[in-house]
Amino acid sequence: MRRFPLGTPTAVRPITPAASGVFPFSRFAWLVVAWNVLVIVEGAFVRATGSGAGCGDHWPLCNGQVVVGSPSTATIIEYAHRSMTGIDSILVLAMAVWGFRRFGKGHPVRLGIKLSLFFLVMEAFLGAMLVKLRLVEKDESVLRAVFLSVHLANTLTLMACLTLTAWWGDNRARRRATLEGWGMLGAVALTGITGALAALADTLHPAKTLAAGLAEDFNPAASVLVHLRMGHPLVAVLVTGWLVYCSVERGEGVPGGIRKLVPLFAVGQLLTGLANIALLAPVGIQLLHLLLANCLWVVLVTFVWYAKAE
Repeated sequence: MRRFPLGTPTAVRPITPAASGVFPFSRFAWLVVAWNVLVIVEGAFVRATGSGAGCGDHWPLCNGQVVVGSPSTATIIEYAHRSMTGIDSILVLAMAVWGFRRFGKGHPVRLGIKLSLFFLVMEAFLGAMLVKLRLVEKDESVLRAVFLSVHLANTLTLMACLTLTAWWGDNRARRRATLEGWGMLGAVALTGITGALAALADTLHPAKTLAAGLAEDFNPAASVLVHLRMGHPLVAVLVTGWLVYCSVERGEGVPGGIRKLVPLFAVGQLLTGLANIALLAPVGIQLLHLLLANCLWVVLVTFVWYAKAE
């Protein structure tokens, strides 16, 4: 009786990466990355609709309750965001348990998980402080601008850690970013921070017409946030040009189609940003602009980490 009727005996068949479970972990890690992008976009929806105080100054409860009864629209929007962040925490913890069980000591996935957990905790802390200090709704203090900037920097760092964890889980070779690469990431982070402040200015001081908005930007009596708003488009144009150049000239060694995605998302988020200005910052365009900006960040982290040094 033949025990192995066809081909190589199953007892000695080589184990492929998919069979070993490496690829399934990587796919789950990418799911976590995608979910975090949705959380970020929904958080912007909270800001754009002025719903940041929808749960009062309570955190993590909503108006002192676990389950909200007969809520207002603002409460639903804010509560939805908190629910999504709760799910996000569960997903990241599940990824951490899986990663530590799957990969041995010294594997880069473990480093990515540790950093992701740290910045996830910081993300929750900064979000809670925004609520507890009432830096929401119509507040336009310097403290809110500072917290918003730090919060965004932490968010981008968390997204970078999650992205690299997903790539490392796919057994991609680990490299180190060059000085130029760090500069690219810093420039995009600065663009994001100026964009967040500009979006806050649009929410607090909406313009009735494009001409009125431009006049307000140069009005000496206008808010500091309004004055900062006009710097974002200039920074965005300069940084986009740099990214497009680098993606063409510095892309050797970058996996897959990432090299092509960098200029695609860079130009796409720039065009939606210009449309956002021309259309007086409608919420839908704001969210699309932020979505493309986050996609750009994810592919740029990959580009920078895997591009070979010249």
